[in-house]
Amino acid sequence: MTTYETLRADIVAAMKARDIATATALRTMDAAIQRAAMDANKPIDEALVLATFRKAVKNLTDARAEFEKGGRADLVAATSAEIAILEKYLPKGLDAAKLDALIAEVIAATGATSKKEMGKVIGALKQRPEAARIDIVAASKLIQAKLP
Repeated sequence: MTTYETLRADIVAAMKARDIATATALRTMDAAIQRAAMDANKPIDEALVLATFRKAVKNLTDARAEFEKGGRADLVAATSAEIAILEKYLPKGLDAAKLDALIAEVIAATGATSKKEMGKVIGALKQRPEAARIDIVAASKLIQAKLP
């Protein structure tokens, strides 16, 4: 089953179990995926689904940080629960050692020598087969640390 098919099946299961929080979070993601497909004018595929999940988790993480600053413990808890539900659908990221080795390999392959060439390195990193499992923000910080 694809991630989208799993999502649709889990929506039905959550509704049957009367798990309102999970059903709401998953139905919201289903709508976001369908909206993204319509906006891009292309069919729903695995890349679109994973990109939409990543974007949603990033937005929720940013919102949680703002709720923490505002002292809203109730919203922090609700947002954290929703993040936990959505992260189950994302592939596990690369561990730090593998990511570091992959970045060193890509820097050597592209011949990048300064931070000005960071875009070239990230572009090459996104072309790798492991791209779906790479946290681009963490990779960006590692690339900045490695390039003078």
